[in-house]
Amino acid sequence: MQTQTPNKMAVMPVPKLLLHMGTPMILSMILQAVYNIVDSAFVANMKNTGSDAANALTLVFPAQMLMVAFGIGTGVGMNALVSKCLGQKNPEKAGKAAGNAFFLAGVMFILFVLFGLFGAKPYVQSQASAETTAVTLEMAVSYLRICCTCSFGIVIFSIAEKLLQATGNSLYSTIAQIAGAVINIILDPIMIYGWLGCPELGVKGAALATVIGQIVSAGLGLFFHFRKNQEIPNAAAYLKPDMQIIREIYQIGLPAIIAQALMSFMTYGLNLILVRISVPMQTAYGMYYKIQQFVLFAAFGLRDALTPVIAFNHGSGNKERIQEGIQCGLLYTAILMLTGTAAAELSAGAFAHLFGMAGDTAELFISAMRLISLSFVFAGANIAFQGIYQALDGGIESLVISLLRQLVLIFPPVLVFAHMAEQNPGRTWLVWSAFLIAELGTAIVGAVLLKRIYKKKVSALSHKLLPA
Repeated sequence: MQTQTPNKMAVMPVPKLLLHMGTPMILSMILQAVYNIVDSAFVANMKNTGSDAANALTLVFPAQMLMVAFGIGTGVGMNALVSKCLGQKNPEKAGKAAGNAFFLAGVMFILFVLFGLFGAKPYVQSQASAETTAVTLEMAVSYLRICCTCSFGIVIFSIAEKLLQATGNSLYSTIAQIAGAVINIILDPIMIYGWLGCPELGVKGAALATVIGQIVSAGLGLFFHFRKNQEIPNAAAYLKPDMQIIREIYQIGLPAIIAQALMSFMTYGLNLILVRISVPMQTAYGMYYKIQQFVLFAAFGLRDALTPVIAFNHGSGNKERIQEGIQCGLLYTAILMLTGTAAAELSAGAFAHLFGMAGDTAELFISAMRLISLSFVFAGANIAFQGIYQALDGGIESLVISLLRQLVLIFPPVLVFAHMAEQNPGRTWLVWSAFLIAELGTAIVGAVLLKRIYKKKVSALSHKLLPA
C-alpha cells in the first residue's frame, strides 16, 4: 500500500515554507507591476492619439479595479476556507468550497458582461468633463466593453490561483500568471501598432491583448489545479450553490473585496484633492504610485503565502506553527519593506529622469518618493496583519485596517495639508507626510487587533508537536 505524502503545509519548517511559497508570489506580483507600467507606455505612445488613449485608460481604471476586487476577494475567502478545511481533514467541504467559488465566478462573469453591454457608456460619461474629447470617450467605452464581455479569464484565474495557493502549490499559480503577463506584453505592440501583419487596433488591441493574457492564465491555472491539487476533490455536484458555504466564503471575502476596491477609491479621491494644488502635484503622485507598486506588491505576495499557512494550521489546531507563521511573516515583511525604503531613497532622482520629468514635477516626485517611502515598513505590517486576520477568520479586522489606511486616516490630514499647501507652496511636503501618519496610526491599531484576535483564536489551542 502506497504511503500518502505528508502535506508540506503541516510538516515543512515554517520559515522555509514561507520562502518556498512566498518567493514565486512576490516575483509574480512584481512582474505584474512591471507589466502595468509597460502596458500604459505602449498605449501612451500611440501616434497622434496617445494622450487620448492614456486618458481613456484612466477613465476605465476604477471599473477594472472593481472587477479585480470581486475576483480576488472571492478567491481570498475561498482560499482561507479551503486551507482550513484541509487542516481539519475535511476534503469534502474543501471540494464544495472550490466548486461554489467557481459557481460564484460564473455569476460575476454574467454581471460583468451586463455592465459592459449596458453600463460602460454611462459609467465613462459620468467622469467626463468639457475638456474630455469624443475620441477619449469612444476609446474608453470600447476598451471597457471588451474587458467586461471577455472577463471570464480574470474571474476564473482569480479562483484557480487561490486554490493552488491554498495547497502550497503557489509556484504553479505564478507560472500561470507570468505566462499570461508575458503573452499580454508580447501582443500589446503587435495589436496596438499593427505589427507582423496584424491590423492596427489601437486601444481595442490593448484590451484584446489584456483579455487574451487573462484567458491564458486561467487555462493554465485550471490545468495545474486539476493536475496538482489532488487533496481537493472535484465533482460537478460541488458546483451546486450551497448558501452556508457561500456565506463562509464571503465572511472573509467580502472585507477583502471592499479592501481591494478602496485602493481605486483612494487614488481617485487623492487625484481630485492634489489637482487643486497644481497639475504637477497630481502628476508627481501618479508617477510615484507606479513605483510604489514594486514595493507594496511584494508585501501582497508574501501576505498571500502567509494566509494559507496560518489558515491550514489554524484548521489543524497547531498553535506552535501559527505562532511561528505570524512571527516569520512579520519579520520577512519588515525586511522587504526596509529594502524597498532604501531603494526608493537612493533611486528617486533616477526614476524622475526615467519618466522624463523636469522642473516642479521632478522636484515634487522626488520629495514624494523620499517622504512616503518612510511609511513602507508600517504599510507592510498592515498588509501582513490583514493576511493573519483572514487566516484566523478575522474578516472584519481586515476590513478595519483597510478603512483606516485608505480612507479614515489618510483623507483628513491630506485635506488639511493640501489647504495649507494651496496657501503656501513651500508646504507641499506636508501632503506627503499624511501617508506616514495614516500608516503609522493604522499599524498601532493593527497591533492591538492582532493581540485581541490571537487571544481569541489561538491562545486556547493546545500545543501540538510537529509530525515525525
